[in-house]
Amino acid sequence: MLLTPLTLADTIVTACELYAVAGLIFAAAFLPRGVLRLDERLHGAPIAVRVLILPGVAAFWPLFAWRWLTGAREPVERNAHRTAASPNAHRSGASRS
Repeated sequence: MLLTPLTLADTIVTACELYAVAGLIFAAAFLPRGVLRLDERLHGAPIAVRVLILPGVAAFWPLFAWRWLTGAREPVERNAHRTAASPNAHRSGASRS
């Protein structure tokens, strides 16, 4: 089989279509209940919120599937501000300029 630019393009488009279909199927299963396990703040949210996040869930479905299957919770953001504000932060007493 000779790989021409047209067959390569067709293969790439087919792969993207399959990824999108898999994402939409996953989103249809995930959005009714699974999303509540990852973000409890969506409990009681209107259906429009789930419709708004559907494209993102469909696009990043492998990440959401992994987090849903492993039972991972919402990640805690780690940055310099949270580190400095934490009760375990080491304060040297010297002020920074």
